[in-house]
Amino acid sequence: MIFSSMSKGNVRRHVVVEKNRCAKEKEKPAQQISVMSKHLKKVYPIGLQRSTSSLSMSSVSLSLSQNSNDSCVTDHSSTPLEQKISLALSLIAPHHERRGFVPGFRPVQHHQHQQQQQQQQQNQDPGNGEVRRCNWVTKNSDNVYISFHDEQWGVPVYDDNQLFELLALCGMLMDYNWTEILKRKELYREAFSGFDPEIVAKMGDKEINEISSNKAIMLAESRVRCIVHNAKCTLKLAREYGSFSSFIWGYVNYKPTINKYKYPRNVPLRTPKAEAISRDLLKRGFRLVGPVIVCSFMQAAGLTIDHLVDCFRYSECVGLAERPWRHI
Repeated sequence: MIFSSMSKGNVRRHVVVEKNRCAKEKEKPAQQISVMSKHLKKVYPIGLQRSTSSLSMSSVSLSLSQNSNDSCVTDHSSTPLEQKISLALSLIAPHHERRGFVPGFRPVQHHQHQQQQQQQQQNQDPGNGEVRRCNWVTKNSDNVYISFHDEQWGVPVYDDNQLFELLALCGMLMDYNWTEILKRKELYREAFSGFDPEIVAKMGDKEINEISSNKAIMLAESRVRCIVHNAKCTLKLAREYGSFSSFIWGYVNYKPTINKYKYPRNVPLRTPKAEAISRDLLKRGFRLVGPVIVCSFMQAAGLTIDHLVDCFRYSECVGLAERPWRHI
């Protein structure tokens, strides 16, 4: 009986010892978690979100639930908890410290800006050392025509004298092409006194005969009389609308029409707007102002931007067109 009672006492003590040991072992992981949490809070407060970090806490949680094989984030600790904490620290680290975890990361805005720069470089240099122009300007084009395309065509014009000059030059397209007209432009300016409508409108038969008989100018008498007659009509519009420019630009609400043509076949020879202006000008007595001529006039005077989108002048003329109306 004594032995039996002693055995029972030993068994009870053994059970109590085992319970105490199990309780201590259960407390160790909790203590480890507490210690690691305190250490983590010292390194970085997990409850706060840094504005410089592009990863949210939800993405951190998602990463923690995955098995990472990245050697730079794998910790050789004895517990999975320490590995997860190491991974969490690496994910919430500053951007320059976690590039290894987000390879190839680049902001979208920077990428778009880089694409725009590349497009501008392509327009400036198509690969053969030359700028990219509209397709109708070729290597065989005359320098005077290239200069006209690069410097004047599509640039908004607001001066009455310049608008009248362009309208007269476009009327000559009935007989000549742009290259032939541009080569004689200085002769035309000298003959028509800088295309001042006030002076041209006063020209009589003597001046008309002198101009039409000039073989260098090569203008028929009927064409010269049309220019003189149109100068008188221009002055009438200037008196009615304040300026010839106000009348013309009023048709496009004082802002150039910006088109986005990719191919020469897309550029029209006449448009509904050109037809409307043509009808109005004819009604007011103008001559040589058909829809095709008026459309060419609108292109040359910058009332419409018809440079092809891949032409280096397109963006430049669009920039000029987007300015407030600079009427002179």
